[in-house]
Amino acid sequence: MRRLNARDRGRNKPTNVLSYGWPAPGVPGQLVLAAGVVRREAAAGARPAAHHLAHLVVHGALHLAGHDHLRAGMARRMELAEARILHRIGVPNPWKPRT
Repeated sequence: MRRLNARDRGRNKPTNVLSYGWPAPGVPGQLVLAAGVVRREAAAGARPAAHHLAHLVVHGALHLAGHDHLRAGMARRMELAEARILHRIGVPNPWKPRT
């Protein structure tokens, strides 16, 4: 994952998810997830790994659909979209502080 992130994004560090759009006609895109990073982040956030994984799949899918989080307003819209989709599949909002 570190190599892919360095090669494709110029960031020489591991990341949790990478999105690659439209590799072939009829294929909506590809997501690459780093299981170890996902598990570590879930544990650090005291969240179930399955919930964090679902969040990252939704996050990557939104990127494939054209969403981004480069600026504050864009990030907020993307976070709201993530929360709505996750709610529909029974995953708590990852942006809401847990009590």
